[in-house]
Amino acid sequence: MTLFDSVYPFYPQQRKAFVFDVSTIIVIVVFLTFACSFLLIIPGIRGRVRLYWTLRVLLSLVVGVVIVAVQFTGDWETGWVKANTSYKSFSCALVKADIGLHVGLGGVNVTLMGNPVSQINETINYNEHFAWRFGADYDHSYSEGLERGLPSPILYVAEKFTKQSPCGVHRQYRISSHYASATLWVAFCTWLISNMLFSMPVLVYGGYMLLVTGAFMIFSLLSFSTVRNSPMCPIQFGIATLRTGYGGSFWLTLAIGKDTTLGHTTLSLWVCKSPSDKAEEYQEMTEVYINPHFVNEGLSPSQPSKLNPNSI
Repeated sequence: MTLFDSVYPFYPQQRKAFVFDVSTIIVIVVFLTFACSFLLIIPGIRGRVRLYWTLRVLLSLVVGVVIVAVQFTGDWETGWVKANTSYKSFSCALVKADIGLHVGLGGVNVTLMGNPVSQINETINYNEHFAWRFGADYDHSYSEGLERGLPSPILYVAEKFTKQSPCGVHRQYRISSHYASATLWVAFCTWLISNMLFSMPVLVYGGYMLLVTGAFMIFSLLSFSTVRNSPMCPIQFGIATLRTGYGGSFWLTLAIGKDTTLGHTTLSLWVCKSPSDKAEEYQEMTEVYINPHFVNEGLSPSQPSKLNPNSI
């Protein structure tokens, strides 16, 4: 096959790797906007309750952004391998490349990066996404890749997850990802409810919803981890084998889920104090926030008789 302008005519264009996922960036920007908006009103909160509200709101925003952002990340399960492999169909040219597999809740990303990047008069730097979310057809995406003439290593890895593949892992990965995504959205709803309850004098129920949030995050991990129970077809490139393991999004969700559970435990220990001490402490925090004259006069809410009536 002849070359035209250093490109095989069967491949109309070279595919480029994207640097970041736009959906994840949008989620992060939205939550950063909420955080910055809250920081602007921090100077209006007086007394030691300022630290309480700052920690509570910022930590809560961290939990919320993680729950939403991991829905769109592609590193729940990842793997890399270095191999010498054929580059394209109808060509006997071999390239030395790093081949990566990244499994997310919405599909699979297959990465091909040359080592070095420039080989056989081409820039080898690809990242292709094959989706299996609701409304997406994985096999159709794979067929489009065949029509575009994607490099052979990408098509070889993507073919392992098709419905017709002898591996039979498409159904397991797709269903596990859908259940994990659904439980995370439920965790997001319970996170919203916990924030509303924490804004009211019902801290106990807010702690319960925080515990439910952490529980659903753990349930999403259990749902996704069921794919590890099914045997995975070996992905061979010569003598090299591509093996996968849990990625950053999986461990981040686990860490946040454990922290929310720990937060409920801490709150439960505080609530287990004597009712009088607990009520007095919470009332003091609330009244200092609502009535700043307590702070101006240097008095606590338990000493209302010493307040100057003219100052109120």
